[in-house]
Amino acid sequence: MMANERLRMAIVAAGLSIEDLARRVEVDPKTVERWISKERIPHRRHRWSAGQVLGSEETYLWPTIEESAVRSASEAELVKLYPHRGAVPQTLWTSLIDGVGRNLDILVYAGLFLFDSNPDLGRTIAEKGRSGVRSRLMFGEPASKVLMDRGNEEGIGEGLIARVRTSLRYLGSVQEEPGVDVRLHDTILYNSLYRFDDDLLVNVHVHGAPAPHNPVIHLRRVPGGRLFRHYLDSFDRIWEHAKPYTPTSPVKF
Repeated sequence: MMANERLRMAIVAAGLSIEDLARRVEVDPKTVERWISKERIPHRRHRWSAGQVLGSEETYLWPTIEESAVRSASEAELVKLYPHRGAVPQTLWTSLIDGVGRNLDILVYAGLFLFDSNPDLGRTIAEKGRSGVRSRLMFGEPASKVLMDRGNEEGIGEGLIARVRTSLRYLGSVQEEPGVDVRLHDTILYNSLYRFDDDLLVNVHVHGAPAPHNPVIHLRRVPGGRLFRHYLDSFDRIWEHAKPYTPTSPVKF
């Protein structure tokens, strides 16, 4: 077991002895010695007091505290793991879509199942836009090599391209609504992402397996967690390079 050199040096830098710190934090000197030699982590009250006395953040003196907090928060972000997309209840998709009040972000190649199971999705997104929701919708660029390669990988060839075109047709002129932006990307996707305010469904992509056959991770944003933000950062990077979509013969909602 390694000694806590940060704590030791902070005591020295403050011109104090172990006994001095123990007295001011109101613990036994042997307790402080264990904090140093055995890297024991004090109770929260004692960590705060020691930090005040030494003029250092408790996360600097005991860095594992922050690591543990991030790990715990990230574990708390996981709502449920579904073995495949079909295992996600339709009621969940519907409730998340209907409940959006701020942000709707979708990153897919085709996402046709959303329109198949929610026939009024385009109209719903349009209405959400009028009520102040910001929607960012990304679909695969039909003319891209990436989409053809993915279709071949799944064994459906140009079928994937046809699915994308169908989704875009169902989407109609929704991007003409305030707050709604539709773009096309040519990125190799490792996940399809569906963000509804503070909920995120991550449909993992597996080589050779169609998206419906792959696991879905349901995450919910938690203060201090990193998973939700990690995936959203990925979305933002792809969004930055995606190109605006201009429909032909758009359907009005």
